[in-house]
Amino acid sequence: MLSTEDPLLLRSADARGVIRLTMNRPQAFNALSEAMLEALQTELGLIARDNSARALVLAASGRAFCAGHDLKEMRAAPSQRYYEGLFTQCGRVMLALQQLDIPVIARVQGIATAAGCQLVAMCDLAVAAREARFAVSGVNLGLFCSTPSVALSRNLSRKAAFEMLVTGGFISADEALAKGLVNRVVDAAQLDAEVEALVASIVSKPRVALAMGKQLFYRQLEMGIEGAYAEAAETMACNMMDETALEGVQAFIDKRAPNWG
Repeated sequence: MLSTEDPLLLRSADARGVIRLTMNRPQAFNALSEAMLEALQTELGLIARDNSARALVLAASGRAFCAGHDLKEMRAAPSQRYYEGLFTQCGRVMLALQQLDIPVIARVQGIATAAGCQLVAMCDLAVAAREARFAVSGVNLGLFCSTPSVALSRNLSRKAAFEMLVTGGFISADEALAKGLVNRVVDAAQLDAEVEALVASIVSKPRVALAMGKQLFYRQLEMGIEGAYAEAAETMACNMMDETALEGVQAFIDKRAPNWG
């Protein structure tokens, strides 16, 4: 049983620069309390300044990934100003995930609902246990999941996202895979191995290429196609002038493995 001194967020890192953040409120299904959001924001800020970081795995302890906002906390002192501040705070955390230079992988078990489903959608990649379930269920309480809709509509087709938002119903991990919310679904016993397979593939690539590519990927999604191609061309030109790309291309020509040091 966890004591009150147990940290809300556990952090570990390995020699490759792979960081793991584990939400640690299992008794509350890892609900995003204000303190949890603050802890996430702090850690993501530190990671953003860590040039040795190569990938981030966002995980959770207990039976659930994340049940969304802490509803008891939200009802304690209701006011328009408080709610605007809370949802703005949550939005900053979500954007911080996308603004990191490194790929972020959600490791999902159990349920991911409302802002928890939003959290999965805002990660660059997601691996789910077969038993995982996803929902944006605020509408069942009379609260349309407006902020999760931003992330959801950028992962799923419009009709699939809207159906989830207006019905509040759960979808299975396999449905989430088919709809584009997660990348891979495996048996629970294989969850860590599947996450590691993604991580290993990522850290085998030059950090600079992934950083430039991730930034461009999200930037161009919000642009018209002409602007997107212009941004992409500039990014590729800058990437090509980096020594890692020059070495990679030369290695391909020489039919040898690249020496990225």
